[in-house]
Amino acid sequence: MTEYRTHMKIIGDILSTTRDDLRDEDGATVTYLIRKANISHSRISRILKTLVSQGLLEQIESQGSNKYRISQTGREFLQAYKTFTNFADNFGLNI
Repeated sequence: MTEYRTHMKIIGDILSTTRDDLRDEDGATVTYLIRKANISHSRISRILKTLVSQGLLEQIESQGSNKYRISQTGREFLQAYKTFTNFADNFGLNI
């Protein structure tokens, strides 16, 4: 049986991608994030809008398109998320 990712797992994947996969500070394109997070364009657009409004991602206009990079608040959130996920895993809980 296929195990589906939760909304929080997808957010964690997006934040991890913008933190770990980018060598420069230019940010990630929507297309790159779609491929890495493996979700549809309409769904990632809604999630990105929420993450930007909450201050977890920064939106940068570059050559007529938007790019995204993780903010300091996003880094702190991701660290707390990973800590909680590890804690839950130790007790056999699936988040």
